[in-house]
Amino acid sequence: MSDARRPVNEMLEGRENVYLLATSRIRMRSSMENLDVGDVHFEKLAEGETVNVPRWVAEELIAQGFGESLDAPFETEIFSALGKEKMMGPLQLSGLPQDFYVKMRRRLALLAKSVADGKSRREDLERLRAVCYDLVGIRLSKLLSLSSSSAPASSLAEKLTPEESAFFALSQSLAKEWKAGLLGGGK
Repeated sequence: MSDARRPVNEMLEGRENVYLLATSRIRMRSSMENLDVGDVHFEKLAEGETVNVPRWVAEELIAQGFGESLDAPFETEIFSALGKEKMMGPLQLSGLPQDFYVKMRRRLALLAKSVADGKSRREDLERLRAVCYDLVGIRLSKLLSLSSSSAPASSLAEKLTPEESAFFALSQSLAKEWKAGLLGGGK
């Protein structure tokens, strides 16, 4: 892995760990007693019961067929985000939730595993990947254009995810340095 990619991957992995520890709501599909998932213990869970558990526990229970997520499917969220982004102007960004890219990475990884296990269709994974690439490409293009303009980062802050904020700051710095080098120190 190149040195340039290391900080991005470290940031994403750190944010993913925080995301997995956050609470998620699931509905139990079957009753269970004395269940241990990692270091989390449940005395009794009834079928149909809604429980708040760490997201990593929810993913395990869902993967084993013991529960179902009560969160909106990520596919709904990304199709909505892509539609909004396409409607915005070339130098306008729609807002994304702060954990959007973490959810995207998790959903792609879980769907890829499900395809490998024969539980999901490869076409579903490829369709989701294509939509993700489209959205990332559109936002990346806009961020690059904005980073070379005089747009202050503060005006975009509420619309950017932490990953995008880090990218924008770096690309803005590089654009200023490049311009200064080409123009002899001028802006």
